[in-house]
Amino acid sequence: MATIDTIQHESALRAASLRVTRPRLAVLAAVHEHPHADTDTVISLVRAKHASVSHQAVYDVLRALTDAGLLRRIQPAGTTARYEARVGDNHHHIVCRSCGAIADVDCAVGHTPCLTASHDHGFVVDEAEVVYWGTCPACTSARTASQ
Repeated sequence: MATIDTIQHESALRAASLRVTRPRLAVLAAVHEHPHADTDTVISLVRAKHASVSHQAVYDVLRALTDAGLLRRIQPAGTTARYEARVGDNHHHIVCRSCGAIADVDCAVGHTPCLTASHDHGFVVDEAEVVYWGTCPACTSARTASQ
């Protein structure tokens, strides 16, 4: 019996004019359950449930789902590519310099200078990507405890 998530994933694939396949459903489920997962993690999650899905199939599905706008690929400087299912809202990210943990940060409300380019060079700006860097609470606690 299909779960509500599976039905929603099937609907999203159809709405994006993509065929509903087991690898596509598995990748969507993995990324929804593990936001900001890197490719190797997605491959491991998919293959844990569907051993016959190849590495290449996961790569191809990630690309197709990203191209269709069902997933977003992010790659903060110096990190591996990550995937998330939160799309279409122009949110930002905060990255821990120590462990690499990533969390979502909603856009600031009110005056948001990061969304207004000082010079747009004729571009029609529709998105701004801001990455905040710092130390996550777990790494801060570990550092404090070791000092």
